[in-house]
Amino acid sequence: MNLRRAWALLRACHPEPAAAVTAGVTALAAAAGRPAAGLVAVALAVLSGQLATGWSNDWLDAERDAAVGRTDKPVATGEVSRSLVGTAAVVAGLACVPLSLLSGWRAGLVHLVAVACALAYNARLKATPFSALPYALAFAAAPAFVTLARPGHPWPPAWLLVAGAALGAGAHFANVLSDLDDDAATGIRGVPHRLGRPAAEAIAAGLMALVAVLLTVGPPGPPTPLAWSILGTTAVVLGAGAALGRRRGSRTLFRAVLITALGDVVLLLLSGSAL
Repeated sequence: MNLRRAWALLRACHPEPAAAVTAGVTALAAAAGRPAAGLVAVALAVLSGQLATGWSNDWLDAERDAAVGRTDKPVATGEVSRSLVGTAAVVAGLACVPLSLLSGWRAGLVHLVAVACALAYNARLKATPFSALPYALAFAAAPAFVTLARPGHPWPPAWLLVAGAALGAGAHFANVLSDLDDDAATGIRGVPHRLGRPAAEAIAAGLMALVAVLLTVGPPGPPTPLAWSILGTTAVVLGAGAALGRRRGSRTLFRAVLITALGDVVLLLLSGSAL
């Protein structure tokens, strides 16, 4: 394989979210006290699942991406073959099984369920009213993947599971906003598409605010000054985004949602000590 094709294959895996999710879950495991060998196991498992998810998405969406002229999709532009991307997805998916089980069968099973949710979203659920469900389940599984590998195999606290689910659902609403028109042209009608852009952005903002509240008040003991600061910033940013969005267009609220999502990730990592 030449370098140009290898680069195209890498771009087809959705490298930015793959790297972000892998780094986030690994950092959460580190905050929870996972040793170095365990962190490597977590990173490899999550990365393989993300690669399988990203490549399967571009393999399944190749015709739709080509139909709407997606120049950012290497399969649609012919830079890499659909068959190669599909093969890469299968290899990554198969590797994900033993890599997930390195953390124990309980944690491994939870992670494999999360990956199955992502694959189900790619295959069918993203075009249904249940499109947010795979995201919610997969993100809620992240802290469970971390805690179930610990001695005694404890489940994470309920507030963290709910926060993970809300973060995943909010990420889904925010993620599809830039693709609403292209999706509509190719028959994809998930729940954000059915509700419309204004409602989808409002729900995304509300979910991100809920995550910030849960991650601030959920951990035992009084919230830290940093947590209060992030919560206050979340309220200000979302409030400003909603106000300016009415005057200057919906993209303002969308950007506010993305900014607050970063704060939510920081709060999630801070909560790792509660695990």
